[in-house]
Amino acid sequence: MDLADLARALFALLLTLGLIGGAAVALRKFGPDALARLSKPRQDRRLAVVENLVLDPTRRLVLVSCDGQEMLLLLGEGRVLAEGVAPPASDPA
Repeated sequence: MDLADLARALFALLLTLGLIGGAAVALRKFGPDALARLSKPRQDRRLAVVENLVLDPTRRLVLVSCDGQEMLLLLGEGRVLAEGVAPPASDPA
C-alpha cells in the first residue's frame, strides 16, 4: 500500500464521518418532524390535544378538543380510566 492509497482511504473516512456529523447536526436543528412542518398544514382537523398533564409515571390527564367540544380524559394502565366533558375556559378579562 503506497502513500496515495493511504491518503485516499483517510480522505474517504473523513468524508464519511463528516457526512454523518452533518446529518446529526441537521436532524438536531430541524427536528424529526421537519418534513411534516414543510407540508401544508391541514385546516380541517376535527381532533386536537389541547393540554397534557402527567400525574405520575402511569397516569396522565389529557384535555382533548373534538368538534368544538372539550373532553377531559384520565389515561393510565393502557386504558381510559375516567372521562368527562370539560366546561369552556372563561377569560379573566
